[in-house]
Amino acid sequence: MSETAPGSIGLPRHSAVRFIVLLGVVSLFADMTYEGARSVTGPYLGVLGASAAIVGVVAGFGEFLGYALRLISGYLSDRTGSYWHITIIGYGVNLLAVPLLALTGRWDLAVLLIVAERAGKAIRTPARDAMLSHAGSQTGLGWGFGLHGALDSAGAILGPLIVGAALYSRGSYQGAFAILAIPAVLAMMVLFAARHFYPRPRDLDVAPPDLTPGHLPRRFWVYVAAAALIAAGYADFPLIAFHFGKTGLIAPVWIPVLYSLAMAAEAMAALLLGRLFDRIGIGTMILATCASALSAPLAFLGGPAAAMTGMVTWGIGMGAQASVIRAAIAPLAPASQRGTAFGIFNAAYGLAWFAGSSLLGVLYDWSVPVLAAVSVVLQGAAVALLWRVSGSPPERPATRGP
Repeated sequence: MSETAPGSIGLPRHSAVRFIVLLGVVSLFADMTYEGARSVTGPYLGVLGASAAIVGVVAGFGEFLGYALRLISGYLSDRTGSYWHITIIGYGVNLLAVPLLALTGRWDLAVLLIVAERAGKAIRTPARDAMLSHAGSQTGLGWGFGLHGALDSAGAILGPLIVGAALYSRGSYQGAFAILAIPAVLAMMVLFAARHFYPRPRDLDVAPPDLTPGHLPRRFWVYVAAAALIAAGYADFPLIAFHFGKTGLIAPVWIPVLYSLAMAAEAMAALLLGRLFDRIGIGTMILATCASALSAPLAFLGGPAAAMTGMVTWGIGMGAQASVIRAAIAPLAPASQRGTAFGIFNAAYGLAWFAGSSLLGVLYDWSVPVLAAVSVVLQGAAVALLWRVSGSPPERPATRGP
């Protein structure tokens, strides 16, 4: 039977919770795999003979591709209704590329696998998020995406630790990549189990979704613009870590510890902000953005204590982006176009992140205070747009046809 065929609508709430947990566990193992790999792909390419310019271009292009392709995959998931098939293909490409890095001995082959990993993530994300949105209608969209984001963040913490331990004990990048095959296999096993138990995630919706073709309302586009401004104004951790190392503000041994602190703040914020979103809606993103806007001034302009506080506020912002920022898409888009909506959102978000990261990097070489000011201004503009979205009434979906 088709994934979108009508079934027993409104399965019990505990079924929706189990579905979210299953996909969260998939993300936990998947993040252990590819975040573990991404923590060392730069130095690995260097060992294979790639230049710094190649490493920078590959990182930037991979991130851009990882978001741009989501526009296509989101549209295809809505057009075909094959949410599970697209999700499984994406995870397969995403996860298979990582252990294959253990077999490469040339930087150009490694680059192809690194780009393939990002492409696989792009393929599966909109379809997976669309399925999560159906389960979230029972648990609360904020809590559902928050729980998934927290499990995702846990994997992002564990993966680099696994790679670090592997490098310490084995001393080779190939050995570390090979070990990451274990969480990759576990992720696929749990994914197939979720597909077996929940073949039609739309059955988890509390009411039959309106699948009548419609248009994405104006509020959705304003929200996408706000999210793009948040992404553009957000300083990448590599740039923050570069600042810590260049200025000697934080000893090198403590920089990973600060990153772990930020990831812990992200995991906690994803859950708490998700629950708050179910109570006050878009206002949660306004609060989180106000907090995250403080991260750049604190991290770039303050002392060690301010830097630590800045990493906490940076993690809060990342927690909102892992949960609430996605949860808000579902009520802004017709059910028949959620895959498309998530694809458009992710593509715009990724393009803005890439452009903003480049801008902030250039500004750092010119003036650090200006960098901090631009970061605050961009996120302040996002708050203004979010306020507009929160204050405007929902639009009545317009349908095509007779």
